[in-house]
Amino acid sequence: MQEQTASVGPDELATLKQLALLGAVDGPVTVTCATLADRLDASNQTASRRLQRLEEAGVVERELLGDGQRVVLTDAGERTLRGEYEQYRRIFERSAAVELTGRVTSGMGEGRHYISLPGYMEQFVDRLGYEPFPGTLNVELDAESVEARARMDGLDPVRIDGWEDDERTYGPAFCWPATVSAAGGEFESAHVIAPERTHHGADQLEVIAPEKLRETLDLDDDEEVTVSVTAR
Repeated sequence: MQEQTASVGPDELATLKQLALLGAVDGPVTVTCATLADRLDASNQTASRRLQRLEEAGVVERELLGDGQRVVLTDAGERTLRGEYEQYRRIFERSAAVELTGRVTSGMGEGRHYISLPGYMEQFVDRLGYEPFPGTLNVELDAESVEARARMDGLDPVRIDGWEDDERTYGPAFCWPATVSAAGGEFESAHVIAPERTHHGADQLEVIAPEKLRETLDLDDDEEVTVSVTAR
């Protein structure tokens, strides 16, 4: 599962866009606060503050130089812009779904443990409307779907808050309504789940549902499935 990015405000988002237009999405670029301020129609001090806030949010990395600073968007920064792009796509293309295709794989077993924890389970029941089966359906996405997955950032998720017990702190998670389709049928009342921190990469998708999807859809490892993800 993919790590979610920290949110940035509209002013910082506008600054991030200008940096990307200057080429910082492809690699490090050297900019001055004066140059950035002109593009933003703001003061040098404002441009400097916004760069600092972008760095603190983890969406850019920068190195101070004698004649300016070298700035590059991080993966989180690119995902932030992609999320904004996908929201505009929803406005103008009326598209509110992302279709992802991949093959069923065996997970590492961590989904069963975390989903069953009471701090999460209570929120699942309250916010998703069901008690998930204690485990996830793990899907390894194909190359096209790995790229398309970034479009999920433009779909509003159901947030599952972080919590803590006497032993440790557990981070938040994000859930998107999803329909899982395979040769064995279709299941509509599922959710893609993406914890804020995960051991998986962008090619791994995890799905929860009130039923064990492997049995309901008669799924085996390496079988192809399509997961249609929508906004909450």
